[in-house]
Amino acid sequence: MSSNRSANDRKSFTNPPSVALKRPRNDSGNKVTVVLGAQWGDEGKGKVVDLLATESDIVCRCQGGNNAGHTVVVDEKEYDFHLLPSGIISTKCTSFIGNGVVIHLPGLFEEIDKNEKKGLKGWEKRLVISDRAHIVFDFHQAVDGLQEVQRQAQEGKNIGTTKKGIGPTYACKASRTGLRICDLMADYNEFSTRVKNLVQQYQSMYPALKVDADGELKKLKEYAERIRPLVRDGVYFMYDAIHGPPKRILVEGANAALLDIDFGTYPFVTSSNCTVGGVCTGLGIPPAYVGDVYGVSKAYTTRVGIGAFPTEQLNAVGELLQTRGHEVGVTTGRKRRCGWLDLVILKYAHMINGFTAIALTKLDILDVLDEIKVGVAYKINGKRVPYFPANMEVLQKVEVEYETFSGWKTDTSAVRNWNDLPPKAQNYIRFVENHIGVPIKWVGVGKSRECMIQMF
Repeated sequence: MSSNRSANDRKSFTNPPSVALKRPRNDSGNKVTVVLGAQWGDEGKGKVVDLLATESDIVCRCQGGNNAGHTVVVDEKEYDFHLLPSGIISTKCTSFIGNGVVIHLPGLFEEIDKNEKKGLKGWEKRLVISDRAHIVFDFHQAVDGLQEVQRQAQEGKNIGTTKKGIGPTYACKASRTGLRICDLMADYNEFSTRVKNLVQQYQSMYPALKVDADGELKKLKEYAERIRPLVRDGVYFMYDAIHGPPKRILVEGANAALLDIDFGTYPFVTSSNCTVGGVCTGLGIPPAYVGDVYGVSKAYTTRVGIGAFPTEQLNAVGELLQTRGHEVGVTTGRKRRCGWLDLVILKYAHMINGFTAIALTKLDILDVLDEIKVGVAYKINGKRVPYFPANMEVLQKVEVEYETFSGWKTDTSAVRNWNDLPPKAQNYIRFVENHIGVPIKWVGVGKSRECMIQMF
């Protein structure tokens, strides 16, 4: 078939004059700095984020919900954040809740009220919420609890969720029955109909589920007006942030690598991608704009709930770590299980996330130990394996190979410089750094932001 169009015609067809391709205002773009958990959560990410937030213009949450808990201590005041980005404390910083986050609105305002009483002010001028974020309903939380009861009855074990409705909300999102902030902002009658349809679906699956749909909708109508001034199109917000004037943009990961829905100790995981890929999908930014990725790890290992834990110490050492480290979950109040630092896990987390540096927290908890062990390899049937097993039954049975170090038996909580750390503590840190092949940028020796020793 021949064409009668001229070369000029073809050119205009390919790139019609009506479509003006605008050049970004910032050709190179602002890179985002990412802070991620490198273990099973609770590593002290909030403290690292708080440290970086003081120099950041925007702090973003990209996934998870109020199942995450970050504690930040500023001027001897302890703030607990679950949905709010930790950067909300900084008066010069915008806090952004991205589309990958699932939002329980009553929980959000309860959190705001609690932190206002501790001194948080002006948050409404600094908080932005993506209109694509999914809504966690009260009935999602009820379903979460029913599912745990069902698992316990059928399998004799549950997953150990926070019962905050996170899993059911992400399941709704994946099955395309979920509702988003943009739906709440639009036609309320249509929103109400869809909510009631969703309730009926759940009640057909869980006959014991009792839901006051009208009562919940009435509350949501009030919340809708409270958040309306905060809601923005998140894609355009992040595009402007990246391509506008120079800005420091920080992304605060919730949960951690070993809780990732794809790469964690499945099924004892969360329901979102809490590794670096979740930053792109949870905020709507291209991978090219991801800059430094900082992993956060304790100087030992903890996890909340059930699931495989190769270096767990069910003995006096585990009890000492739990007691000295005040290892109690911020969200659940459950005691954390404790064990030696597991470098197989850290190397695995680095494989997935590509850490540019590590923050090693709570070194001071080890101060009193005569000897300290570090897990360096797993063995299956007496043979070393170069990978982190996907199957939980296999992981339960691995034999851990340890390196043993002499303890430094010195209080490090007042140390603020690398050179002032005991030589044995320095050896411990350098061993960790060399084994995982990632530099350690910060060492934490206490709760507050002043207790982070910066190495470079």
